[in-house]
This record gives sequence, structure tokens and C-alpha cells, in this order.
Amino acid sequence: MSENQIVNKEDLVVRFAGDSGDGMQLSGTLFSDASALTGNDIATFPDYPAEIRAPHNTIAGVSGYQVHVGNHIYSSGDKCDILVAMNPAAFKSQLKWAKKGATVIVDIDTFTEEAMEKAGYTENPFTDELERAYTIIKAPITSFTERIGESQGVDKKTADKSRNMFALGIIFYSTHKTLDQTFAYLERKFAKKPAVITLNKAVLTEGYEYADKLEVMHSHIFEIAKADKMEHGRYRNITGNVATAWGLLAASEKSGRRLFLGSYPITPATDVMVELAKHKSLGARVFQAEDEIAGVCSAIGASYAGALACTSTSGPGLSLKSEALGLAVMTELPLVVVDVQRGGPSTGLPTKTEQSDLGQALYGRNGEAPLVVVAASSSANCFYWAFNAAKIALEHMTPVILLTDGYLGNGSQLFKIPSMKDMPEIKPRLAKENDPNYRPFRRDEEKFAREWALPGMAGLSHRVGGLEKCPDGPLSTDPENHALMTKNRQEKVNRVANYIPDQEVTGAKDADLLVVGWGGTAGALTLAVEEMNNEGKKVAYTHFNYICPLPKNTGDILRKYKKIVVCELNNGQFAGYLRTQFPECPMTQYNKVMGLPFEVGELKEHFNKLLNA
Repeated sequence: MSENQIVNKEDLVVRFAGDSGDGMQLSGTLFSDASALTGNDIATFPDYPAEIRAPHNTIAGVSGYQVHVGNHIYSSGDKCDILVAMNPAAFKSQLKWAKKGATVIVDIDTFTEEAMEKAGYTENPFTDELERAYTIIKAPITSFTERIGESQGVDKKTADKSRNMFALGIIFYSTHKTLDQTFAYLERKFAKKPAVITLNKAVLTEGYEYADKLEVMHSHIFEIAKADKMEHGRYRNITGNVATAWGLLAASEKSGRRLFLGSYPITPATDVMVELAKHKSLGARVFQAEDEIAGVCSAIGASYAGALACTSTSGPGLSLKSEALGLAVMTELPLVVVDVQRGGPSTGLPTKTEQSDLGQALYGRNGEAPLVVVAASSSANCFYWAFNAAKIALEHMTPVILLTDGYLGNGSQLFKIPSMKDMPEIKPRLAKENDPNYRPFRRDEEKFAREWALPGMAGLSHRVGGLEKCPDGPLSTDPENHALMTKNRQEKVNRVANYIPDQEVTGAKDADLLVVGWGGTAGALTLAVEEMNNEGKKVAYTHFNYICPLPKNTGDILRKYKKIVVCELNNGQFAGYLRTQFPECPMTQYNKVMGLPFEVGELKEHFNKLLNA
């Protein structure tokens, strides 16, 4: 392979697509892991169907996994440079995600008349026009794999499970990578199944060598730029859900409070619970409840007993937890609620991403029930926002809702593992035993938070519950007392703003347009604004992680700009919230409710329209 045959690229997007059982998620993960280990920055986007097992060879059953690798990666990318399509349904449904001129690798053995008809084709899909628009590699993946299986005494059904390894071998060749990392993975994963190791290694190698023998591939070999801005340290590829779990574990260690998670499995949040269940040795206690209500109620009970209490869910589950969240607000107990948002309403789109739970997080409780709302903005920083949510909950004695989403929770990024000594301290507001002046709702003058008296602490017997109380603790239905307590609970949340940093603005200082985002849209918005400024446009950008309360300088920022666009994956919930706070500020919206993340191209197109208006 001569050097002049290699195309140097700053970044590359690869998309794997096939039936749910074709191993596309695994192929994508192995490629991203190998890329990370060879020095690339990465971001991934799993795109899988909600159906448990859709009919074979149908568009409804297509599972995808997109990987963006390169120098400095903000998002999982828009259109792909290389598409792997393992059957006609994948080819038909995923070709729209390929750039013109992209390399498209298909398993030609699966393009039978029956399979093409099931995918919706009435004629041969490989037209002359299509083959001029893309470089299509028609690889006999199935027959090669079955031949290798037969030589090793493996039946066709078992051999077919390794087809993804053949495709992965082609990808490794075309991205100028070795097979070493994947060989090491196979040896670890199947240490007790040597036959499986031998088969998969052989198929992977065959795919690599097949690509080497294809003359057309020799001009489609890419050398991807390594990340050059990464700090020295220990890294791993981490999903947002795992990062969230780790952040809660770190908060437990720094606060000295045992971690308790009471939850019910729900897509796409379940992996938070799965990950925490692995860490009993770190003091984590996980309770899989019979339903969402039991999950949050068990967490409130654990909080009353002194634990760092958490519950994880998605939109439908958050709806069910709303009454119990009101109880947590009324009792003023620390609680972290992780909401990994998905498409709605109702059960909606369980495996697709959205930002449409914001209104529910802000207002979805009966009565005046204020609590803190924060949002993570990348798969990796889910760690820090989970830690931060726990810190606020414990130090301000309030429930905190942490909003992530399916794009962040299932997607992955490189994560620099921090040292615990570098993490900030967490100081729970524990009462002192035998304090003669203790009252259940006596408040700190600065934070306005009450003290946390745990069962068994000497001299601190008290009652809390869902009924209104006096500051001293007894039940009260007095109108003036209720007004006072309602005001105090709101004031406590408001004062959290005194302990959070000011909102920052990036981009052009004399910008003609301010782009506003929040939560998991940060990657695409950051790249869109950066590219526009590089093109000579004047665009500024501010991204919100603190939602309620907002940073104290939010109004000062918004009043500086004549043109503001608020971008979010819903119909305008954050824009509406900002308008209630700052009605004098002119705001337009850019919204997308398709179960998909923003694309950089569509954002830039809209921003240019606003600049030219």
C-alpha cells in the first residue's frame, strides 16, 4: 500500500446498518474503540428500532450505528463517508444518510429477489445513476463467512452471526487500521470459547484481505487525523448512561453518603441502573421496583434515612413519578431524578431522542412545587452533571431533575477519567445531634435550606410528610403559614443561582445573531456556529446547562442581541420558558421533532436565512 493511495482526512463518519440481529451495534462499538485506542477523538450515535424483533429483512427492523472519528469531534456527524448495508432493507432506508460520493459496502449475497421485494424494491436498486453517485462495493459477505465456518466445522446459522466481522474487516482496511485491538477484545470476551475466537478472527481477517484485493478500494483508503488537543490522562470510551452512573458514584464517595437507586427499567434509561448494580463494592444499593411510582417512593424513603437517593427514568416514567416528586418537594429531602428523554407523548418513540420533557420537569407537579432542573450536554459530561445534580440536592436540600436524552445516554465519547482528589467536596446539610434549637424547617440564612436530621440521631425526633407544616414542624392549615412556606420553598430554589457560574457566550463578540441551545444539542450547535464564524459570519452562541434556576446573568446576555434563535428538539419549550422570564427579548425558534438529533447542515442553512433576513 503506497502512501499516495491514502487520503488524509480531518474526520470521517462511518455508519453500520443491518437487521437487529446482524451485530451492527457491536461493529460500531468495536470500530469506535479501535479508533480511540489509536488516538482519534470519537462520538457515536446508536440508532436502533423500538421493535423487539421486527420481521427479518424489513425496514422496520433496521438497526444503525454511526461513528464519527477524527481530530476534534463535537457530534456524531451528519451524513456518512462510508455506509455498511447488510441487507436490502438497510440499503434502502440508510442510503439517505450517505454523502454523495460515499463508499457503500453491501452484502450482495442478501440481495435476493425475495429480500428485495420485502424491502420494497420492484427492480434492481443498483442503477447506473446510483453507481455513478456512490462507490458501491458488492461484497459476498455471507458466502465468504459461511465458507470459513464450514472449514472450521461450524454450521451456517452459527457462522452467519460473524458476518459483521467481515464487514468490520473491510472498514479497518479502508480506514488504515490494524486488527490488533479487536483481536484482543475477542480473546477477552470469549476466553472460555476458543472456537468462537478462532471463527471471528478468521472472518475479520478475511474481510480485511478481501478489501486489499479489491482494486477500487486502493483509492478509498483514509488516514484519519488523530486528536491533538487532548489533555494527558487516562481515557475510555463511555456512554452517557454509564457516565451518569459513575457521576453518582463519585458524588456518593465525596459526600460520604451511601448511594441508593430505586428505579424501574425503561428505555433508554435502563443502563444507568444496570451499571450501578455492578458496583455494590462501592456502596451502591440498587432496587428494581415493580413500577415507576414504587421506584421513586423507595428513593424518597432512602433519602429520609440519609442516603444519596436517586431514581432513573424516561418521559412516561417521569409522569408517573410526579405525585411523589411533590412529596419530595414538600418534605424538602435531597433526591436526584435522572430523566433520559425520548420521543413522546405516551410511549411514543422509545428508542429515539427528543428534548420534550422540559415542560414536565419544570411544571409537572400539582401545587407550587419548585425544584432544580439541570441538563447534561454531552455523553462524557453526563458524569459531571450527575455529580453536580447530587451536590446541589445534598447541599440545598431539594430534589434535582437531571435531563439527558437518548442521543447522549446511548451515544459515546472519549472520557478523561478524573482523579477523585480533583473533584469538589460535597457537604450534606446534616443536623447536629442533641441540638436544642433544632426545628425541622429552620433555614440556613444564605441558602435558605433546612437541616437534614436522620432517624436515630439523638434529640432530633421530628415529623415530615406531604401535609403542610409550620417552620417548627407541626401540621398547619393556616393560610398565612401556607403562603410563607410556599414562598420559602421557592426562595430556596431561587438561591441556588447564587452558587452556580455565570452563563458564558462564545463566538463573535459583535455578533449579528445569538444562537441559544440547551442539553444534548451542544455538539451540533457548537460545530455549526464555529463553521459559520470561520466562513466570516458573525454568530455568537450560548448553551444552557442550568435550567431552573437560570444563571443570574441570563437576562444581561439576551438583551444584548437584536436577533436570537433558540434551537431545541421539541416545539419550543425552552423558548417559551425564556419568554416568560425575559419578555422584552426578541426570540425566534428552530425546532425539530423527528426523533433525530440536529444536523450541522440544517442549522447553518437556517442561521444564514436569519442573518440575511
